[in-house]
Amino acid sequence: MFLRNCRVLMASSTEILQRLEQRSVEADQMILKLKDRLQGLRQAAASGPERNLAAENAKLLAEVESLKGKLSILEARNGLIQIRSPFQSSASTPPKDESNKSDVKSEVNQKLPENSKPDGEGSKTEEKKEKKPKAEKKEKGGGGKKGGATPAADVVIDVSLLDLRIGKIISVKRHPDADALYVEEVDCGEANPRTVVSGLVKHIPIEEMQDKMVVLCCNLKPAKMRGILSQAMVMCASSPDKVELLDPPQGAVPGDRVSCEGYPMSDDFPPQMNPKKKIFEQIQPDLITNSDRVATYKGAPFSVAGKGVITAPSMTNSGIK
Repeated sequence: MFLRNCRVLMASSTEILQRLEQRSVEADQMILKLKDRLQGLRQAAASGPERNLAAENAKLLAEVESLKGKLSILEARNGLIQIRSPFQSSASTPPKDESNKSDVKSEVNQKLPENSKPDGEGSKTEEKKEKKPKAEKKEKGGGGKKGGATPAADVVIDVSLLDLRIGKIISVKRHPDADALYVEEVDCGEANPRTVVSGLVKHIPIEEMQDKMVVLCCNLKPAKMRGILSQAMVMCASSPDKVELLDPPQGAVPGDRVSCEGYPMSDDFPPQMNPKKKIFEQIQPDLITNSDRVATYKGAPFSVAGKGVITAPSMTNSGIK
């Protein structure tokens, strides 16, 4: 009896184990199916917005290209020259179909002022635009009344624009913060002397600078040199290894104007040249001393009226600056 009961219990236990194993296998299969479905749902959820974004991007690009085409047509009708880039895609070219042209034409008519015509008056509008900058330049030029004014656009850049004067160095000292610089006080025939900073320490002894008569360019823009404002420039004959002060003629006095033969002096030269225009830089290459040591511009000598020419002590065929 006992053995039979044991056999029955063992048989039932075996069946239970088999059922448990079968259910475990079924559970594993179910888990795999759920994982597959979850992965599919994730992919579907991710691909949906991506597709939507791609479609939106394509739509926006098409709108941008269309607007660029309309803008090109509007600019062309308003007189703006269209320059096609060699790298510009064909998609960015203005639309050629008549429907777009008519739409753009209506937009142009709405946006243009009432006193302008979109088709027949484009050239006149462009001419007006071209005339405006000239008028602005004349206003800014101001006839030389304000510091920093520049000559009108049609004025030839030559030596007549330089305010060259005779000056006398009444005091000279070494720059406190720069070993290569002198600081001079120069009488230019004005109410007050001008402060001039010159890089001449290595070339000219300080004793030769004191009470020296010199030629100054007085309408360069004042500039600070190591903290001291320089209000003019001493003109010198210059080469890579030698520098000499230009000598005024005998009898010249502070304030005398220096002129150049063939380039009449003008009273409306700019009182202060705009460094952005680089006027002096355009003139300077033609400033040289000739074989007779006379300072010249394009071969024409510099002089003080009735008193003589400007010369260098010894340097010939050298630049002047």
